[in-house]
Amino acid sequence: MIVVDASALSAFILREEGWRDLAMYFVRSMSVDHVVKEVANTIWKASCVRKMLTVDEALKAFKILLMIVGKNVILYPELKYLSKAIDISLKYSITIYDSLYVAQAVMENKPLLTLDEKQRKVAKELGVEVLP
Repeated sequence: MIVVDASALSAFILREEGWRDLAMYFVRSMSVDHVVKEVANTIWKASCVRKMLTVDEALKAFKILLMIVGKNVILYPELKYLSKAIDISLKYSITIYDSLYVAQAVMENKPLLTLDEKQRKVAKELGVEVLP
């Protein structure tokens, strides 16, 4: 099992470049429950701000997200990781949102799947295996 962050899950859901390469990671993974809000916001932004998706396409993407979470991506309460996340956030100057995924990977001793370079760097500094 691995920890997946919003950047990777969003890229998969929105079928961004390289999304097929990410598919194998979503067979059995975990994340903080916050990931649903982050990915839903990315879907909204792709539709309403970037105009990359129609409303119907955005709703389909959201349905796919809901099908994946709880089945392929098991969600854990962010509160469990928040104390560790604030420590990481303050020490490495990354957002709490990104720190939550790193904290989960550290505390659960799992690899982290992320497309975020800053988050990747911090995770590696903390001894976390980072994918892809």
